[in-house]
Amino acid sequence: MKLVVKTGMAVRPEHGARWRRLAKFHRETLHGRERRLVKIGGELRRIRECAGLPLSVVEEAEALVKRYFDLVVGFPPEVVAVALLWTAARAAGVPRPLEDFLKCSKASERRVRKAAWRLKEAIRQSKRPSVQDYVKTLAARVDLPASVVKRALDILERNKRVLFGKNPWVWTAAALWLASLKKLGLLKALAEAAGTTTASIRNAAKRLRV
Repeated sequence: MKLVVKTGMAVRPEHGARWRRLAKFHRETLHGRERRLVKIGGELRRIRECAGLPLSVVEEAEALVKRYFDLVVGFPPEVVAVALLWTAARAAGVPRPLEDFLKCSKASERRVRKAAWRLKEAIRQSKRPSVQDYVKTLAARVDLPASVVKRALDILERNKRVLFGKNPWVWTAAALWLASLKKLGLLKALAEAAGTTTASIRNAAKRLRV
């Protein structure tokens, strides 16, 4: 079989063709993203003029779409634009009723609300302290060593599904208690530092996989 030599390496022809297809896919994906951003940007400016919005709202909307582009891929540009402006107006301190935006667009109210909900959830999650923040804060309050912090983080990492939607302080306290080998005196200190009860920490600890 004939080999093609490239930068000192032997490359099979079929491999080269696969790499070219992959490179073409990435180029088209990149260009598709840019084209979509241009369309959304055009809608943002058009709706802004129609609704009489401050320029700061559009700038906030443009920042949001670049940050959360993947969340709104499945929505038409007009839906994304309205959801972005509606969300950005609240973030900029100049909230407006959704109707003010919809009257300037053909976007479906149902789809706008769905897209806006995704944005709102993403923004809320990005502002929430990380697990590491909770563990380090609580450990500092009760003066625990770095070795215990590391074990607690490992425990929480193994129990991500259990933790979803739960009170982070309770589960952080439970992980630290388990990482400290269930020291009885520490349990009360953790409860006070986390603003919870020893019973809540015990119950949470029973559900954590060590």
